[in-house]
Amino acid sequence: MRLHALEVTAFGPFADTCEIDFDALSDAGLFLLTGPTGAGKSSILDAVCFALYGDVPGDRGTAGRLRCDQAAVGVAPRVRLEVTLSGRRFRIERSPKWDRPKKRGTGITTQQATVVISEQLSEGWHPLSTRLDETGHLVTDLVGLNLTQFTQVAMLPQGRFQAFLRARSEERHALLRQVFRTGRFDRIEQWLKERRLDLQRTSASHARGVAQLVSRISETAGQSLPPGWTIDDLSLEVADDSLARWVDGLLLGAETDMGAAAESRERTDHVVPQAAAAMAAGRALSEHQDAHEVALAVITEHDDDALTLLRSQSRRAERAEPLADLEAVVVVDAGQVDQMQQDAATVANAWRVLVGGSAPGEAAGELARLLQDAGRAVEVTEAARPDADRLSEVSVLCDEVSEQLSVATADVTRVEGEVGSMPSRVVTAETALAAAAAAELGLAASEVAVTAARQRADAATALVEATTVLTQARHDRDSGRERAAALKEAWLAIREARLEGMAAEIAGALAVGACCPVCGSHEHPALAVAVVGGPDAALERAARKEVDDAEAMLVVLDDHLRESQSRHTRLVTLAGGQSAADATAALSELERTHQRASAAARNRAELQASFESLRAQGAELRSDLEAAIRRRVDLVSRLDLHREEQDRLQARMHALLAGTDCSTLAELATLRTRQFSATTDLYAARERLAQAERDLAKAQQALATAAVSAGFGSVQDARSARLEKSERGALLSEISRIEESLRAARSVVDDPAHQAAAALPRPDVAALVAEHADAEIGARVAHTRHDETVRRHGRLHALSDQVQTELASWSPIRAELELTARLAHFVEGKSPDNRLQMRLSAYVLAHRLTQVVAAANERLTNMSDQRYSLEHTGRRGAGETRGGLSLLVRDDWSGEARDPATLSGGETFVVSLALALGLADVITQEAGGADLDTLFVDEGFGSLDADTLDDVMDTLDGLRDGGRVVGVVSHVAEMQTRIPSQLRVTKGRAGSQVSVCVG
Repeated sequence: MRLHALEVTAFGPFADTCEIDFDALSDAGLFLLTGPTGAGKSSILDAVCFALYGDVPGDRGTAGRLRCDQAAVGVAPRVRLEVTLSGRRFRIERSPKWDRPKKRGTGITTQQATVVISEQLSEGWHPLSTRLDETGHLVTDLVGLNLTQFTQVAMLPQGRFQAFLRARSEERHALLRQVFRTGRFDRIEQWLKERRLDLQRTSASHARGVAQLVSRISETAGQSLPPGWTIDDLSLEVADDSLARWVDGLLLGAETDMGAAAESRERTDHVVPQAAAAMAAGRALSEHQDAHEVALAVITEHDDDALTLLRSQSRRAERAEPLADLEAVVVVDAGQVDQMQQDAATVANAWRVLVGGSAPGEAAGELARLLQDAGRAVEVTEAARPDADRLSEVSVLCDEVSEQLSVATADVTRVEGEVGSMPSRVVTAETALAAAAAAELGLAASEVAVTAARQRADAATALVEATTVLTQARHDRDSGRERAAALKEAWLAIREARLEGMAAEIAGALAVGACCPVCGSHEHPALAVAVVGGPDAALERAARKEVDDAEAMLVVLDDHLRESQSRHTRLVTLAGGQSAADATAALSELERTHQRASAAARNRAELQASFESLRAQGAELRSDLEAAIRRRVDLVSRLDLHREEQDRLQARMHALLAGTDCSTLAELATLRTRQFSATTDLYAARERLAQAERDLAKAQQALATAAVSAGFGSVQDARSARLEKSERGALLSEISRIEESLRAARSVVDDPAHQAAAALPRPDVAALVAEHADAEIGARVAHTRHDETVRRHGRLHALSDQVQTELASWSPIRAELELTARLAHFVEGKSPDNRLQMRLSAYVLAHRLTQVVAAANERLTNMSDQRYSLEHTGRRGAGETRGGLSLLVRDDWSGEARDPATLSGGETFVVSLALALGLADVITQEAGGADLDTLFVDEGFGSLDADTLDDVMDTLDGLRDGGRVVGVVSHVAEMQTRIPSQLRVTKGRAGSQVSVCVG
């Protein structure tokens, strides 16, 4: 990977577009990225990471704010990087997610992240993808590293590789597992654990299956388990030979029981037919004897006289049956006469009520004359109906015209009022239209004033908080400065005291017979003695470390104070000297004024249309007034004509209704029609009554003649002989039954077999039936017993085969379970065979860490002047639950190995840098030899002395071998003199800027 050019816009601290030519910096092989604190040195590295992976390393990535706050409103943050990956040149353009103003209306909307990756071909740039996921996979494959590995290998971030040096074993385990991709070993451990559990469950399932089969065999055979056996024991381990012997014994017992049951079944099969034959013979003899006795009783019960009487009664009923229809006709005719008499009386009463007076006599001439008079009255009434209909129409027309005249009069009055009010409405609309036009002209100026007032209000509100933050930042900076000065004085005092007691310290380090490092003598007649409670080297290092930490914190507090002062100054300028309350009140007043002007401007078109409409309405109303006056005159004339015709028709109706109780012609016509109908009904009812009386006399004469012809003395005699149809059927059935019973009884009495049976004694049928039932029960019991033994024997054979099959399928499971359990315990570090008691993943990472330490020591030896080297130890640190990944720093001057936390600030930087470079080398090899031609080191070189800085610079300079480009990030002044090729970052109120200086 080699960087060629970088362009950033509105990203990090860079408000404007900044371009960086890495090709110019790469010619020297080593360049310096320098600038004051907070200018944006690390943001350039963030831009490179963001262009490649769409994310930035460290805590800045979790903040989610990558856009520059000083950038102009609406400017999109963007990063464009030209880079060579795996021998191919690419251009990657990315924009992070950011909040932008809405294009329509007011408010903020979220713009999602975008990306475009293009490859340079012979014909130019060719786009490859615009999808975030596809671009991420493509870059990861081309670089050969993910973001975490990239920041550990090619971009050593500020303050990050010291954390790896001082990390606990658990933290170092998590980091190494991520960068070395050893998750496959964790998956192996997990797979073995899950496989062991699966096999345990499978084995337990097989054990339960065998136990269930054994329980079913015991239940089928009706035998308990052998002494000392239980189902729980069988679920854990099965003795195959013992179980087979037990099952074979049960099978042998089942075969013996099956043979005995077969012999018992054959014996009972001979007894049942003999008992059945004896029972059938006894039942046949008893039935013949019972039939002979019943036949004799039937012959005795029925004699010939009773049968003759029944036959005579049947013949009389047969002769009387035809007279039933004639008698029914007489009854019907008599009923009709009664009904006609009632109907005639009812009609006569109705006629009297409607016509008045007494009912007319039964003479046909009188009733016919009344019917003729009623018809003429109806004709006269119907002749006057057209005049009545016309009177109704004229009355309706008078009412309608009157209503129309009232409406027309009201319309004239209304239109006259509207015509009178129209001039004032036109003047009002014209005034409102002029006001809306004036408001529209001042709308643009109002918007500008509201925007400026809103900025002042926001700045005045934020200024309150910024003032508090600035005051606290000054206080924190002053406190940090005082603390750093106090700690430095304490450290100098300890250092001075240690120098005073250095003779005693050297004397304490002398061995017996060794030469003095000062005078060279091997004799020590008067060794210096250390003062009780005097400082030693450890106390001095601790004090120096506190000074370094305090000075580092002071740098942070100074940066925070400068940022707070810059923000406070910017807000004071924007607020324009107004307080938050005054600025807010002014903004509210301007917004209300702007809203009123906007509303008036929006209504201008509507007011213009309303004004034109009013002018058109005025002309239309004047035309409507003239039409309404003409319509009112026409309606007055029509109403006079209709009322004259109404008076003439009413006089005719009054003359026709005189002398009656009816008020209208319709009532009179209804009355005349009803009287005519009543007279017609009375005439018809009397005619129907006369006809019914004639029909009744004819039916009575026909019935009397038929009775005499049938041989009866009178109609009453024939009626008494007649029977109902059901009674005749019952009588004939009784005669047939008696005749059939006598024939059957005589045949039984005359039968020789029944006569012979009657002469024999009666058999004991109940005893014979009981003997047969006992024989059948014995046979069924024998068959059931035999079937049961056969089923038991077959079931035991089947269960025995199932047991053998289940044991055969269980055996390989148990063998695999035993092997898997041993292997799982071994890789988990719990097996006695694992002498290191380390998990597989920890063992692999420990091997990788050994490689990292070896690579780091190659550089650490030179950078520390042959003093320090790293050691990998497998023992656990204090309070650690996982061992195998601990690190110690060996001091070859003292020959002791100590915790990295005891190093001073400069020593920590040197050791951490060596460890980071070693980790980068090993990760590069692990990644398959990724081609990384550009390397950045972002760390504080200010804690190094001149000699150590020379050693570190030599080491960094050696990284250029093979064409590698190294970028050092630092603001230390001495670095600027050592490295002529520089990328300088400057900061200002409007954002940071970059410039390239090639020495």
